[in-house]
Amino acid sequence: MPYPDRHAYPDPFYPVVDSIKWVERLTKLGVGTIQLRAKDLDDAEALQIVTDALAVTKGTGTKLVVNDYWRAAIVAGAEHLHLGQEDLADADLAEIRKARLTLGVSTHDDAELDAALAAKPDYVALGPIFFTTLKSMRFAPQGIPKITEWKKRIGAIPLVAIGGIKFEHAAEIFAAGADSIAVVSDVTQNADPDARVRQWLGIRAEAA
Repeated sequence: MPYPDRHAYPDPFYPVVDSIKWVERLTKLGVGTIQLRAKDLDDAEALQIVTDALAVTKGTGTKLVVNDYWRAAIVAGAEHLHLGQEDLADADLAEIRKARLTLGVSTHDDAELDAALAAKPDYVALGPIFFTTLKSMRFAPQGIPKITEWKKRIGAIPLVAIGGIKFEHAAEIFAAGADSIAVVSDVTQNADPDARVRQWLGIRAEAA
């Protein structure tokens, strides 16, 4: 079952973090959508961190998106899931939909977009828009024009831009057609993360 209001999800500002401490910090600042992307966990560890993160966001206005660990998301009672292409290929989409999880999917090229759309996602992510040192990427930077191309192809499905994006790029990214911007280092490696988050939240308020 898709999210009730597809156009309200995810929020225009969509930080991606790897720890409970970051989830707590961003939730307290009033962030509307947070993705928890913690890598290389076993099943027990994944279930624990997802459970803990959901406890942090419970009763707040923050939506928690679980990256990759779809089984843990189902068991813990999460509502939102994001899958990369490898995880999408291995995931049980029927079980994910049965659990009423929303689904976001990463894409980098035409074949991956076709695979994502076949899964009937609640949003599509495109990246990396710019060069990023945070993870090894086998894809070159997509560039801003690719955002416009992808948006034309996916139509009403929300488009998330990710990869090397800073606050100063936001206006151009949104103008190109993105509905949401996923941010990692511009928050987590910023000298004043809280101030940076407040800047991004100002964009969310303008988009509301």
